[in-house]
Amino acid sequence: MTELYLAMVLFAFSTSITPGPNNMLILSSGLNHGVKRSLPHLLGIAFGFPVMIIMIGIGLGTLFERLPILHEIIKVLGVLYMLYLAWMIATSKPKDLAISRGKPMGFWQAFFFQWVNPKGWIMALGAIAAYTSLSHDMIVQAMIIALVFLLVGPPCTACWLFLGASLKHLLQKPHQQRIFNITMALLLVVSIAPIIQELIMKWF
Repeated sequence: MTELYLAMVLFAFSTSITPGPNNMLILSSGLNHGVKRSLPHLLGIAFGFPVMIIMIGIGLGTLFERLPILHEIIKVLGVLYMLYLAWMIATSKPKDLAISRGKPMGFWQAFFFQWVNPKGWIMALGAIAAYTSLSHDMIVQAMIIALVFLLVGPPCTACWLFLGASLKHLLQKPHQQRIFNITMALLLVVSIAPIIQELIMKWF
């Protein structure tokens, strides 16, 4: 069991610390709004993803296997929403980067964003598939995995938030801020590129 828990922790760390939609958005929020105003965003991620794991563990995974169209709909909505967010980030005016301006993502917005985050689905389904067994209570196992992510995930995400906030002191000029926002927007699009490619190949 110790080896299994260690494997869960390593999985949670490696998937939470690497670039993805959540980390790109929280990095941008750190620069645009500062740490304090971005805390609801961070907490929304911290609690939203573990809840998602539990919900998948108690039966949503089976539901999507029986009705794959529902999963496809969520995937498409997720891609469209993240393209919209990328556009909003890319077109942010430098003057809007002052902490006193703009509106960061709120707790519930970040909480429910997990359901349209392709990387989140891959992480959640991968964790459920790898670290659960049909010979044990699925709900209990899902709750254990969710607890691991609740403990490991937030510090990883916070690293990106603090990185974004620290960059604010380096990116003082408007053109530097604009380049940063465009870069973050492009990285967000790149993070969902495999999902877009999969959808295009499936439909066309």
